[in-house]
Amino acid sequence: MPTFDIVSEIDKPEMKNAVDNANRELATRFDFRGVNASIELTGEDTITLKCESDFQVRQLQDIAANNCIKRGINAGYADVEDNPIHTGKTFTLNMKFKNGLESATAKLIVKLIKESGIKVKANIQGDKVRVEGKKRDDLQAVMAMLRENKKIEQDLQFNNMRD
Repeated sequence: MPTFDIVSEIDKPEMKNAVDNANRELATRFDFRGVNASIELTGEDTITLKCESDFQVRQLQDIAANNCIKRGINAGYADVEDNPIHTGKTFTLNMKFKNGLESATAKLIVKLIKESGIKVKANIQGDKVRVEGKKRDDLQAVMAMLRENKKIEQDLQFNNMRD
């Protein structure tokens, strides 16, 4: 029986490339000339933004988000702190990207698949959802339905397609 997995993963090399591109753009920006500002990749899925003012750290957030989008990483699903942390002379802001499906999101996906009426089975397996059906067309219909759904607040990838 054909199967595929629904996962939510960040492409780590692309994340690193997005941070490098953001730093290159930061070096050429006139409004950041002479300002101590940095964009760093900390951990596997967190971008740390540091700058001298609250307004400029928000500009760094836009630069980082735009470069992530250019590299195929949806920055809209990143958890961003409401207020930057102020320590000494710098403001720090963390953008944490969701990696893996949370149990509530996985349950929502299974519920949406069951409500759709498509003849497939969906099982939660750790931080992914495995979908199994008799026809490939049914699996592709599930993929299309999930791509169009606005209730899921996470970027989904479909991989491990097997016949």
